[in-house]
Amino acid sequence: MQLIGMLDSPYVRRVAIVLHYLDLAFEHLPLSVFRNVDEFTRINPLIKAPTLVCDNGEVLMDSSLFLDYIYRLADAEKRLMPAEMADYQRALRIIGLSLNACDKSVQIVYERDLRPAQKQHQPWRDRIEAQLLAAYDLLEPYAANTADWLINNNFTAADITLCAAWAFTQHAVADVVVVDRYPAISRLSARAEARSEFLATPLEPDWQQRLNAINNV
Repeated sequence: MQLIGMLDSPYVRRVAIVLHYLDLAFEHLPLSVFRNVDEFTRINPLIKAPTLVCDNGEVLMDSSLFLDYIYRLADAEKRLMPAEMADYQRALRIIGLSLNACDKSVQIVYERDLRPAQKQHQPWRDRIEAQLLAAYDLLEPYAANTADWLINNNFTAADITLCAAWAFTQHAVADVVVVDRYPAISRLSARAEARSEFLATPLEPDWQQRLNAINNV
């Protein structure tokens, strides 16, 4: 398999973390949707990150969809989604909120860094920022309710997705999401980032040290 995309994308990074956790062999091709357009287009004309190229050459898009494919390749004992329905439902809730936090963080970056200042609309910025904070406000109690992992203290896709989202938010829009407002998520992030799967997939070369400082490790 080939995973296409930069690890500074929370969507790419969460897939890479899952692949490392499941011990599935893959090649990471760190192409940027901005700087490597021609090369990316040859693999996926839609230029969407992450992109997954399967062993048979089939090209898949959307991290949630091809994570379902990846889970089918894994050994059953390394299951990342809970089997019991109530736990599965809670995991989906946390994953959905975490992906919303990813989406809103990315939107803020695009609005303020890519859109010309004269075309920015402050009420829209305010709405996106409020949605981002609402997502983390709803996630904080889940993290506060455990000293270990989110679903019955078992490490799952919920932990991976929330912690990948949190790292990206602190990397990109830390001025919007203040760490002190979310101490439990910060502690959860510190535990996750110490795992080998996370250490193998840093956002950038020195990001691990900076994230440890953010999380007061």
